[in-house]
Formats: sequence, structure tokens, C-alpha cells
Amino acid sequence: MKHLLSINDLDVQSALSVMNLALEMQQVNAREVKKLPALNGRTVANLFFEDSTRTRFSFELAAKRLSADVVNFSAKGSSVSKGESLKDTVQTIEAMGVEALIVRHHHSGAAKTIANSDWSKSIVINAGDGTHEHPTQALLDALTIRQRLKGKADSGDLAGLRVLIVGDILHSRVARSNCLLLRLLGASVGLCGPATLIPNDALKLADSVYFNLDEALADNFDVVMMLRMQRERMNSAFIPSETEYATLWGLTESRFNSLSNDTLIMHPGPMNRGLEISSTAADSAQSAILEQVTNGVAVRMAVLYKLLAKESSLS
Repeated sequence: MKHLLSINDLDVQSALSVMNLALEMQQVNAREVKKLPALNGRTVANLFFEDSTRTRFSFELAAKRLSADVVNFSAKGSSVSKGESLKDTVQTIEAMGVEALIVRHHHSGAAKTIANSDWSKSIVINAGDGTHEHPTQALLDALTIRQRLKGKADSGDLAGLRVLIVGDILHSRVARSNCLLLRLLGASVGLCGPATLIPNDALKLADSVYFNLDEALADNFDVVMMLRMQRERMNSAFIPSETEYATLWGLTESRFNSLSNDTLIMHPGPMNRGLEISSTAADSAQSAILEQVTNGVAVRMAVLYKLLAKESSLS
């Protein structure tokens, strides 16, 4: 694996290898000194063409804990705002000695364009491209599900588990990557949302599709993953109002209270409390939302290690 652009770059064994290496990285993150020398002397650039807090901080922290040098690029205030092309931006950054690019871009396929170009020699990791994919988010979500439902020491797949993904499926790269990875690892996936926010190929992505949240929740899924409304990717009115959306598609307090006490609640963040998820659900003992954030650092450490480390063993 030279790059990580899509879940399709992984097979079952390589996905499990990343997740299981992340277990070792969790041990590093639990130390008093949270540092490994694995990427000492390597340089990583966070190349973010759209806003992010969690993903950028997570990748930066992951690289630094592996002793890499990290530079951060933001399109705002850069030469991109003056008209510089993607090619020129990448080549300029690489000319400074950067070896790996972590790319977040509003256009689907941007990371793949860089990776497959003849003008870039860097390792490329897709940190979210348009409405296409977000592979490291899916990996951290799968790790979180496995640890919460199968035990922290489990190193296997997700066979037998059932995951419901709810909300703005159409614009969600998180949903697409999760569908691909969860099914690859043996889980079954249901999608739920208003018809205007369910893609035409939904039944290719998932095992089942629902247009009524209460009916979906009645099917007793092991995991309910709520998604943020992707307002910034919408160019027309997909819902009548946010109030109606919250009423029909939100994980309200009453809906949450109707779930089994064993149902795992997830959300990739940032959350719109009161819209797609209630504070009762988000702050409950069943919620794994903060664990997702924590596991994100370990998973991204594992991905960086796999792609960049010259040594084959941890020290």
C-alpha cells in the first residue's frame, strides 16, 4: 500500500492490520511519554483546502507522536486564494522536503489526482475529499465498534454486527467509507434518512435502506451512527426545515430512551445538538463519540507508520 485514498485500497487483512497496529499505538498514547522515534527525520504536511478541527489536529498529533516533522497548510490566506493551482501548491510544498501529504479537499478525487499525477512523488493520505470518502474515519469507527462490542483485546473482524447509519447519506463521505469497510469486515449496514438525502445507489452501498427512523430503530441494530447535516455541500433545499428534520430524523431523547441499553451510539462530529442528536444520547454511557476522537489518533498513527516507517518493528 503506497497511498491510502479509499477503503477500496484495503482488503480484510490489511484493514485488520491497521486496526491491530492501532491497538499498539493506544498503548503508546497511554504512556507518560507519548512518543515513538519511528518517523524521526520524516516530514509530513497537512494539506487542508477546507476547514477541519478534529481531523487536522488528529493527524498532526499522530505524526508528532511518531516523531515526524509536521507542517500545516490552510487554503485560507495562502497562495491558493490568489489563484495558485493544486499542482503548483503541491510541487512547492514537496520542494521543501515534504514526503507525505495528508489531503483534505472539497473536490471529490483531489487526493487521487495528486497520488496518480506525474508531478507528485509524495505518499498521499485522503483526509476527506468532497462527498467521496474519508477512509481513516471509517477505520477509527470500526476500531471503536470492535472495542466496545467485542472487547478491547479483540483482533478480529466485525462479523455478525449490525450498524445503522442515519441522516445525510447523500453528501457524507463518512457514510460511504463506513459502508465499504464495515461490510468488508463482515458487518451488515442499514442506511436511513429522508428520500432526498439517500443516494440512488444506496442498496449497492448497504444491506438495507429505511425512510422511517422509528421503523429502522425497531430492527434492533447494535450500533446507531448519526451523521451531521452537510449544509456546506447542499446547493438546494433537501429538507423542509431543520425543525422537521429533527422531529423525523433526529435521535431525540424519546427515541434514545426506546433503544436497548446495549445499543452503541456514534457520531463522527462535529455534532449539531438538538438537530441530528440530543444531548441525552450524545452524553450517555452508550455514546462512543469521545472514544472515536481518541481512537482517531491511534488509527492515524498506525496509517502513518504503515506508509512511512522504515523500521518494521515498534520501539
